[in-house]
Amino acid sequence: MNPALSRPSSVHACSRVLILKPSSLGDVVQALPVLRLLKRDRPGSEVYWWLTDSLAPLLEGDPDLAGLFLFSRRGWGSVARWRELIRQVRQMRRLTFDWVIDLQSLARSGWIAWLANGKLTVGLDDAREGARGFYDLVVSRPDYHTHAVDWYLAVLTALGVPAQGDFEWLPERPAVAAAVRLKWGATGEWVGLQPGARWSNKRWPVESYAELVQLLHRDRPWLKFAVLGSREDGELGRVLAEAAPGAVVDLTGRTTLPEMVEWVRRCEVLVTNDTGPMHVAAAVKCPVVALFGPTEPRRTGPYRQLDGVLRRSDLACVPCMSDRCHHTVPMDCLRGIGVETVAARVERHLKRSAGDPGRRPTGN
Repeated sequence: MNPALSRPSSVHACSRVLILKPSSLGDVVQALPVLRLLKRDRPGSEVYWWLTDSLAPLLEGDPDLAGLFLFSRRGWGSVARWRELIRQVRQMRRLTFDWVIDLQSLARSGWIAWLANGKLTVGLDDAREGARGFYDLVVSRPDYHTHAVDWYLAVLTALGVPAQGDFEWLPERPAVAAAVRLKWGATGEWVGLQPGARWSNKRWPVESYAELVQLLHRDRPWLKFAVLGSREDGELGRVLAEAAPGAVVDLTGRTTLPEMVEWVRRCEVLVTNDTGPMHVAAAVKCPVVALFGPTEPRRTGPYRQLDGVLRRSDLACVPCMSDRCHHTVPMDCLRGIGVETVAARVERHLKRSAGDPGRRPTGN
């Protein structure tokens, strides 16, 4: 029997929910529709989220959340961290959650789900490290290529909550957006660039990004470029800033999470590797040109923007789903994506945005 169909008769009773999805940025963003649709269907419910502290700014003050439980990955085994964890678990148990939804499904989140002692604990069927043993209800991925967002939403379906319809994925923060305009003069026509990624073999070469900047800037000298990324992406930002001095703003390591979200919202299009800001772009409906190599876009690509994905389809090893390239021509899956091809996709989005492809933008 499908575990998703074998659920307790009390599954519909819900007034307090705990969602466990501590990391990473892209995964948390992809899980947010669960929160939005749950609150839309049951506006009186109280929903809490267990989250790594480095991502706290993304969800702090969220109108759909009753609270956050934060933990730090740093010093996880220290006495102080264990004391904090015990304190959190006690607080979770006092709240008496009706549903505990573990969308991470690893040992650590499985233990937290079990210790929270909710009335019903739900997890995913790819649970690893023994986490599956902690769940009352296990939700299967409909098929291998089901997108992560749709799989997470299948949890709601299994719980009797409608998982369809529109919702505001990442609501705008007007004060942050105003601060971005004031701090960086973010007016005019902007192309966002996300040259970094956790796996080195998910990165389109920075030299290709630089060539793209020069090509687009040559044809549209008024165009501006915002390079997004963490402090670790600083060298990539430096290379791109030198590609078109004065036209490129290097934001690597300089933005808060909310500022990054508003920068993505501000851009006409985001050229990106398979990484967290790509999912932010999908959430705020910023058009993407997403460059894919070793990973499978149908599973983790930009949600509802899979037509924005560029990938090699002529290599037998794509997608290899490995963080190391073993091809005879290293990184051929990404290096083989031509700059002209990417530029043409970007130009298409810029023309749609401007209405008149020859008009120099003047507004904010």
